[in-house]
Amino acid sequence: MRMLYGESPEIQVGIDEAGRGCMIGPVIAAAVIWDPNISGEGIKDSKKLSRKKRAEMRKYIEEHAIAYGVGMASSVEIDDINILNATYLAMHRALDSIVVPYDRILVDGDRFRSYTKPESINTHVPHVCLPSGDDTYVSIAAASILAKEVHDDWIMEHYGSDTLYDLPNNRGYGTKRHMEGLRSHGMTKDHRRSFQMKNKKTI
Repeated sequence: MRMLYGESPEIQVGIDEAGRGCMIGPVIAAAVIWDPNISGEGIKDSKKLSRKKRAEMRKYIEEHAIAYGVGMASSVEIDDINILNATYLAMHRALDSIVVPYDRILVDGDRFRSYTKPESINTHVPHVCLPSGDDTYVSIAAASILAKEVHDDWIMEHYGSDTLYDLPNNRGYGTKRHMEGLRSHGMTKDHRRSFQMKNKKTI
């Protein structure tokens, strides 16, 4: 895993999201500035870690990151502005919470809406989009872990005892049991209405 993008000694913040493909709840983004002098061993794409290991790495990241922040966009916002724009909104909110100065944003994926720091009205922060960046850069992988953990915390806090949609197990994704629950019981207040319309033939 690489610590920095390019050759210059910039301060770089990695950003990633979780929950974009879920049927329910918010999309979560996290941003992390990682110290290149601290080991990133064990930090990898959240999808490649067990739940137990991911929880362990979350604690390590929160203890050792130079800075980190989390942002979210609600299911209502997702329905209002669509999931892509809501993902950008969550990412920008995560960046808003980073108070440490930084020079560049490393984004997991191939698209991003330019970000302007609240104190710099007309100056966009340079960014680079990196498909599979969570496989390559420690800061992005760390962000993927935090985003996933916060997303799953939200599911468990709100639906940890759910038996209708099997949310404690599917974490909001459209598994067979989740879809069966939607067909039998309809939507909760937190289900994404726009997603249900897209999948209405299968619900």
